[in-house]
Amino acid sequence: MAMAELSTPKTTSPFLNSSSRLRLSSKLHLSNHFRHLLLPPLHTTTPNSKIPCSVSQNSQAPVAVQENGLVKTKKECYGVFCLTYNLKAEEETRSWKKLINIAVSGAAGMISNHLLFKLAAGEVFGPDQPIALKLLGSERSIQALEGVAMELEDSLFPLLREVDIGTDPNEVFQDVELAILIGAKPRGPGMERADLLDINGQIFAEQGKALNKAASPNVKVLVVGNPCNTNALICLKNAPNIPAKNFHALTRLDENRAKCQLALKTGVFYDKVSNMTIWGNHSTTQVPDFLNARINGLPVKEVITDHKWLEEGFTESVQKRGGLLIQKWITTR
Repeated sequence: MAMAELSTPKTTSPFLNSSSRLRLSSKLHLSNHFRHLLLPPLHTTTPNSKIPCSVSQNSQAPVAVQENGLVKTKKECYGVFCLTYNLKAEEETRSWKKLINIAVSGAAGMISNHLLFKLAAGEVFGPDQPIALKLLGSERSIQALEGVAMELEDSLFPLLREVDIGTDPNEVFQDVELAILIGAKPRGPGMERADLLDINGQIFAEQGKALNKAASPNVKVLVVGNPCNTNALICLKNAPNIPAKNFHALTRLDENRAKCQLALKTGVFYDKVSNMTIWGNHSTTQVPDFLNARINGLPVKEVITDHKWLEEGFTESVQKRGGLLIQKWITTR
């Protein structure tokens, strides 16, 4: 498993568990400049920044929602998704599960553009799970976000019953049961992830407060925006009413990179590498754990006798892989 769970530290040694679930101490030592981001919210505000979801300023999206024969008002919705009917009244949807609300931040970005259609197609929660998508963007990306909503509308996914878009997390996160936080300032050439903390810390502090105020009390939060472990911790600390075990940071990519390097070194396919764990944040300070990893069922240090490479070359290649990829992309554009 490669999903980092933020929780209170355990008393046992982390290396006794070969899982790739990283447990981060809530007592991470950050500079004083960022400590205010980890303080629980004293109060929240609700800026009125959510926008109507009709594509054209001259066209009015329908606002009626019919349920059990009654029509009710729905202030913010998108196009055809404003016409939502009681699923239990339709024979083909009678056996479906109860609709769940899913929020996605950074919904106009490339990562979301891949994810949203898998969610809508039932590839994540199954073919009998209807969903409502709550898409969070920014003022700068709102036109692109409307374009995403148009594509979802045109795709006619049966399981996708509602789509809301907006720029205010306090409104977008209302009653959500799953929040996938993708939106974050990307890392540019020569930029360390530590350089992003000031901006992204503010983003995830605000979103943590909004989740604490508006989301379902048992909402599950998956942080993707980097540095994802630190961002998840900041979000967690600003949402004291949500169980800490519900916050996760996605670090599977680092595990895959470590497996790839070991496979290349030994000339095996990567599926022969197991028990790979990454400790620490998704950054150049991470530590790929080759001590517990195995190749063809054997300890790595028995298969790779070049221990200097393991301690230096292997570790550095995993730590700096992301920066190297960015340089490659920049030079070809």
